[in-house]
Amino acid sequence: MQTNTTPSSVKLPLPLRQRVKILADARNLSAHAVMVQAIESYVEREEKREALRQEARAAHEHFMLTGLHLTGAEVRGWMEKIMQGEKVPMPKCHI
Repeated sequence: MQTNTTPSSVKLPLPLRQRVKILADARNLSAHAVMVQAIESYVEREEKREALRQEARAAHEHFMLTGLHLTGAEVRGWMEKIMQGEKVPMPKCHI
């Protein structure tokens, strides 16, 4: 159950509004519930995407400062061993 809710207004194009209503009716939900679920799903996905983008940016900045890296071949070789069930440590980064 939602707590601490606040009203928000979203203007939807009529065709989208109709699609929401059809989906809500099919699932025996209110259009409001469908829209809240859709927004929650979108925000969660975009938060994960943004976190990944920030992680990639930080990794790139670290690489630019240190030059430390692994080659694609090194990573693939390590992952192949992992997939074959070997417990091997990740290779050491190098310049």
